[in-house]
This record gives sequence, structure tokens and C-alpha cells, in this order.
Amino acid sequence: MTLPQDVLAAPGSDPASARPFAELICPPEDIFDSTAFFAALEDEAGDEVSPRTLRTVIVRLLRDAQKRGRAKIADAFRARPFDSRATVRSYTYLTDAIVTVALSLCTERLHPLPNPTEGERLAVFAVGGYGRGEMAPFSDVDLLFLTPYKVTPWAESVIESMLYILWDLRLKVGHASRTVKDCLRLGQEDYTIRTALLEHRFLGGHAPLAVELKERLWNDLFSGSEGDFIEAKLTERSERHRKQGGQRYMLEPNVKEGKGGLRDLQSLYWIAKYVHRVESVAELERLGLFRSEERQAFDRAESFLWAVRCHLHLIAGRGMDQLTFDMQIEVAAAMGYTDHGGRRAVEHFMQDFFRHATAVGDLTRILLTKLEAAHLKKEPRLLGLFRRRRATPGCRLVHGRLDVDDPEKFLEDKLNILRLFEEALRSGTLIHPDAMRLISANLHLVDDDMRTDREAQRIFMDLLLKHGNPERSLRRMNELGLLSAFIPEFEPIVAMMQFNVYHHYTVDEHTIQCISTLAKIERGELEGDLPVTSQILSDGVNRKVLYTALLLHDIGKGRPEEHSIVGARIARRVAPRLGLRPEECETVEWLVRYHLLMSDMAQKRDLSDPRTLRDFAKAVKTRKRLDLLTVLTVCDICGVGPDTWNNWKAQLLRTLYRKTADALENGLEDINRDKHDADAKKALRAALPDWSRKALRAETSRHYGPYWQGLQTDSHVIFARLLREIGENEIRIDLDVDPDHDATRACFVLADHPGIFSRLAGALALSGANVVDARTYTTKDGYATAVFWVQDGEGAPYDAARLPRLRETILKTLMGEIRPREKLADRDKLKKRERSFRFPTSITFDNDGSEIYTIIEVDTRDRPGLLYDLTRVLAESNIYIASAVIATYGAQVVDSFYVKDMFGLKLHSASKRTALERKLRTAIEEGAQRAYG
Repeated sequence: MTLPQDVLAAPGSDPASARPFAELICPPEDIFDSTAFFAALEDEAGDEVSPRTLRTVIVRLLRDAQKRGRAKIADAFRARPFDSRATVRSYTYLTDAIVTVALSLCTERLHPLPNPTEGERLAVFAVGGYGRGEMAPFSDVDLLFLTPYKVTPWAESVIESMLYILWDLRLKVGHASRTVKDCLRLGQEDYTIRTALLEHRFLGGHAPLAVELKERLWNDLFSGSEGDFIEAKLTERSERHRKQGGQRYMLEPNVKEGKGGLRDLQSLYWIAKYVHRVESVAELERLGLFRSEERQAFDRAESFLWAVRCHLHLIAGRGMDQLTFDMQIEVAAAMGYTDHGGRRAVEHFMQDFFRHATAVGDLTRILLTKLEAAHLKKEPRLLGLFRRRRATPGCRLVHGRLDVDDPEKFLEDKLNILRLFEEALRSGTLIHPDAMRLISANLHLVDDDMRTDREAQRIFMDLLLKHGNPERSLRRMNELGLLSAFIPEFEPIVAMMQFNVYHHYTVDEHTIQCISTLAKIERGELEGDLPVTSQILSDGVNRKVLYTALLLHDIGKGRPEEHSIVGARIARRVAPRLGLRPEECETVEWLVRYHLLMSDMAQKRDLSDPRTLRDFAKAVKTRKRLDLLTVLTVCDICGVGPDTWNNWKAQLLRTLYRKTADALENGLEDINRDKHDADAKKALRAALPDWSRKALRAETSRHYGPYWQGLQTDSHVIFARLLREIGENEIRIDLDVDPDHDATRACFVLADHPGIFSRLAGALALSGANVVDARTYTTKDGYATAVFWVQDGEGAPYDAARLPRLRETILKTLMGEIRPREKLADRDKLKKRERSFRFPTSITFDNDGSEIYTIIEVDTRDRPGLLYDLTRVLAESNIYIASAVIATYGAQVVDSFYVKDMFGLKLHSASKRTALERKLRTAIEEGAQRAYG
């Protein structure tokens, strides 16, 4: 007995138009040796008539053959990691072999029927992706069992036996048993079924049924419904993108379903096949739907995405299409990417991925425009205003989109390339894909003469400044390569991913998101969320400087040197080319160089320390720069991702802005501790009107200066009430939501003793709380007053219902009933998807950043028990922690501790600092071993 099909059929074709074995990743007999299989079956089963015994032997032999075939394909693919087409055909060939062998054995050995009637006929088809001949290692096996009339008992037995064999092989089988009439009826009602039938491929059985199905589908179902099919596929595509996040540059993309993924390419092919009955993408070029370079882009994108998907399946050992962070590293390694140019292999790999995803978007626009021109797709709904507006000379409206009238004449003046975008933005009209094709094919015209042309500079800056929607032009220019052509320094960051969980977008998309945020603020859309920034813009700033600085702020990324330093050097070259005056260029360069300064000061330093404000004010120098830097910082944080901006960051930045603005206006000498102390005490008296003068005097005199400077009045009120008539060994706790900090505020009062900060940090870590800020003070009568701002695992304040349990865990820890060091050893683990994020540890000691404290800054990989480990080392080293500022950037954390030694002095001794750094590093390394263990 031999395989019913000697060669692998081309996707969507009849067996007669089959492809040769040479297109497989390895020899066909290595994938499935039919001669050896049937010889083994003959040896082991012979004339065995027991169906159960025979099926057991069949399954065992098929499982062995399947295992060998998969191993051969995987080995060959690993040796040729980009040869995806041959690989997916090879997995299809193996599946074909298994399915057709099962069909043959079920019809000839398990359920033989020597003289079948006309109704006892059965044909088996591959449908969907399997029918197209494209299978990843663990793709679903979608089968259609077709009968002339209703399913007979014989056909039902064959189908059941086949399915049991395939299920026993651990194949994920999707199946349907239908007649031709059923296929037509269900295909009429459901476009998913219709699409699957479009890709049907005959595997074996009664061949006349295959001929009938094909003819009836094309004549009775597909013909005349092209427009409806296109609309259904586009609606399905939009919904799929929405579920996947709606962005092409999501940093954990779905290779199959995401925007710019395989499903988008497949949708293009389905539409083209449905409308033009093509059997390959090459035919789209012959039909004039794609140019040669576009068809090649389709081939490259398809090949790359299939390679990624196959490697993903092999590494996961199952069907998996989400390219999670941990998988990105392994897929990049499997495909041969290496670290170079100051960037990790995974970042180079993902940049290629996103560039192919962009190409898929371009191809989609091109094909849909061609179909629209043929009246097969409905025109976009446009306001009548668009139709009445007169396009610029050389342009015309085609199907409501701006197109080029005469390409040759249009290109005679290369500035028309920019003018087209200006007109589109001015009129609110979309650019026709044919015009986009023209531009992308003529980017060589964008040369140094054009970049330095005053009119070109004017048009580009007007795109940013004049029409209120700059992100639309920038995104389209970026996708076409025009932005990089006009600003070549931008090209390296196009589709560049940042391999960390903090950034949600690629660098170029992040830049555009930042500019989009700025435009929204200017349009008044974010006034409620960003009142300070909105007011700054309302009062007036140099918009040209601000937009240029945002465009260039991350342009230095992806290089070995600090990106803000590199970016400043690039800005020094680019800003004059954009037509900015010398003083504007200088400001842009300064903003790019110090675009992280305000964020770092706000999130990593104690804003109650006067030295922090003095240092920041000295760095900023002028109110004009403060205003510009504040707006840039807010847009930069908002542009990181949808949930990055919160009340906590807003409160920090507003505090820093207002205090710095006051200092710049009234003089740096206005920042002094005594003034803040007096103001804070006065505010407390006003907040406790029912307290006697004696009680108020006792409360205001029991605290040292830093307490009054470090906390707001509402916290002073809580501590005043907790301290009132407290017992000597009593522990008092107040837990409540602090809306301004977007966190739960946990206030503690208890007798002071060494290591109290560490014990509190351990108690909170055991409760699963993430500390975002903390302060601890000692009263003159020996009590510790500590406040921690904490969030739950979702980055939100604790629900009221969870507070009693949080309180109980904290109390047990403080009472010594729970030992954090032991309990955290089991809980201090990282999630699998987060283990691939590793950051070098940096520990610095700063004796100049505060007047009375040494600032220890620890920049390292975050994990649940890190803060406890660090504070325990400090406590064991007799270091007093006055405050801790925790800045978290996804998987990276910067913990800044304001400390003194046991004598109340800064850490002046270099040897002591070195010894302390060594102990901190040891604690970090030991904790990391637990977390990764």
C-alpha cells in the first residue's frame, strides 16, 4: 500500500498541480517513509481482524513516524532558521501523510466496504490554514468530511475511527461532516466557514465530490458576492486588531492575529483569491495589483513571520502565537541574531519584526485601494466638505483621497512630496495609497539640497505646528520612510524596540505618541488630567522649540553611549536644518540633553529636601526652560504607555514644578527649612481646631525639622492622632487611600528601635504590597513615625476589604510572630515572562545631593523582596534610614535612601562606603538567585 498522494499539493489547488519534493526542508522519506510504515504495519498486524488491536498498532506506528518526522523537520529548520516556506510545507506534508494513511486504513482495513452504494461515498479535505498548505509545528488540523447525501453509518464509522486515531496522536483537530448543499448553506450564513471553504484542498476519498464542491462553491456561493466578502473580512480584521490592542508596535505582539501579522497577509490573499481566483501571490503582480517590489515585500514579510511562528512553536513545545518577552530572546537566538552596536540581539530581532509588520500595513492599503477603484469595496464615508475642498495643483481627489494627477510633473518639484502631506493635513483628507507608492519609490529625491531648503523646512515645521494633528502626518511619513529620508538621523530608531516591560512602544512610535499627547493638550482635550501643563501652554511657550525637542528627545537611543548625550549632539546638527534660530537650537539641545532630569528629580529624590530644589533650580536656570522641560517631561511619560501616567507621578511633578517656579521667581535663598517648619506647624494647628493649646504645643514640639518638611498636613494630622496618649509598647497603624498619590498610605507609630524601617518593609513585602515611597522619623520622646505609600499587584490602592488582612500581617510581623526573612524566601520569585529582563546593578553614594543626609541610590532588577533585603543590610550596618524614594520602571527599580550613620553623620569614609556597597551587592545577588531559582 502507498500514500494516496505522492506529492504535496499547492495551497488551494487540485492534486494535479502539485509541487515537487524539492521544496521541502528535508527529503520526503525523512519526513514520512510510507514504504517503511506499511512494511512495519504488515509485520506487526498482518491479517489482524480485531479493530481495537489494529487501531492500537496503527496509532503506535503513526506516533513513531510522527515523532521522527517532526524531529527531522525541526533539525533541518534549526540549521536553516529563515527557510520557513519549506518548513511549513514540510509540516503540511507530514500531516497529509498521517491523515491520508488514517483514511486509507480506516476505509480499507477497519471499515472495508467492497461494493459501496452511491450514497456511501466520502471525501476528505484540508481546509483553512491546513488547506492552504501552511502549518506551523503545532497548528490545528482542520478537516472537512464530505458526503453526497446525509452521513451513512459506514461514513460515520470511518470518520469516528479517523478522529480517534488523530486525537490519539495529540493532534488538535477541527472537523465538520457535511454535504455539498450544507457547505453552500452554511457558507452563505457564516463568513468564517466561507473563508475556510475558500482554502479547501482535496486529500483523498471519492474524487468526484471534490470536483462538485469546487464548481458549486465558485458558481453558487462565491460568484457575485465579492463586495460583501471584502467588507466582512475588513470588519473581522478591525475587530481582531481591536482585541490585540490596536497598535502595530505593541511590544509583545501576536505573530498570527496582531496588526501587521500573518492573519493580515492571509486576509489579503483570501480577498485576492475570492475576487480574482488567484492561486499564488505571484499572480497578484501579473494582475497589476502589486508591483514587483511590493510582491517581494509580501514574500519577505510572509517568510519572516512564518519563521518566527515556527520557532515560537518549537521553543514553547505547543501552539503559541504571542511573542512574549521571554520568548523573544529565545526566538532571536534560534534565528541567529547577535548582540552588536550597543544593542541586544533581541532588540535587533524585534526591529526587523516591526519593520515587516509595517510593510504588511502598506500592502493592505495598496490592495484595498485597487479593489476600491474597481468598485468592489465601498468608498470611505467622507464629509461633503472634503469633496468640496480644492486640492493643491498637481493633486486630485480619487475616491475621497488625495492622489497625484501627473506623477512625472509632480516629481519635477521634489518639494511637492512634502506639500502633499501639508495639503492632506490642512484639508483633513487621507492620502491615496497610489500617491504613497509614488513617494516611497522616489525617496532618493530627498537629498541634502531639499533638507536645507527654506521652503522644505517651513512645510515640515508647519506639519508639526499649524494644523493641530501632527501625529497623523508623522506616522504616515514614518511608515513610508519619508521621515527618515528628511531627517536621516531618525532612521536608526525606526521600529526600534526597547527590551523592557516599562516601554509599551517602539522608539519611533513612542516619539509620535509624545507629540500626539502635546497636540491633545494644545487642543484642550487633557485639561482636566494635566492642569499645570495645560496652563503652561495656555500662557505661551516657544512651540517650535518644544515640538522639535520632543521629535528629537530619544533620537540617540540604541547606541553604547548615554542616549541623552548622543541625542544632544544629534540635535545640534538637526535643529538648524529645521530652520530654528541659534538660540532656539541651543534650547532644543539643552532639552534633549536633560530631558530625563525633571523625571529623575521628581521620582528619585526627596522633594522635601531643600538641596533637591536648589540643585534642580540651578540646573534649569530660567522659568522659560522650566516650563518647556515640564511639558516635555509630562508628554514623555504619557507617551510611554496608556497606564504609565498616574496621580502619583502627577503629584510629584506638580510639586517639583511649583516649588522650583517659586524659587526661580523669589530667589534660591527663599528655600529654607525654618520657613517650612513654621508653615507646617501653623497648618497643623488650623487642621486640629478641637485640640487644646497645650496638646497642640506638645505635638508641634515633639518632632524634629525634617518631619515638618517631609510630610503634608494630612499626614501630620494622622500622626498627631496616633501619637496622642500612646502606650509605651503600643503599635498604632492607620491605613487609608491617598488619592493624590494613587496609593494606600500606611502610617505607623511605635517605639523606635534600630531596623524599624526594614521590619516595616518586610511586613509590607509579605503582604504583597509594592512600596512606591516611604518616610520615617523619630520623635524627641523616642517614637518612630513611619509612613509608606503602597500599591497592590495591579499598581492601584488596596480595596477597603483587603485592608484588615494587610493590617494583621503587618502587626504579626512587627510583633515577631512572622519572620520576613524566612517567609520571603519562598515568595520572592519572578514570573516566567519577566525573567528575561536583566539589568546591571549600579550603586552610588551622593554626599552633595542633601544637606544632612547621604543619598544611596541602588539601580537594579526589581523583585518582591528587594526593598526588604536592602534595608536589612542597612540596618545591620547601623545605618539610619530617614526616607526612601522608590522609582519603578517596569522590571527596573531605582531605590534612593536618605541615610546617616549611627552618629547622625553623612557617610564620609570611603572604606565604609565600599564595604557597604559590597554587602548591598551580595544581598542583591543572593536575592536574584532565589528569584530566578
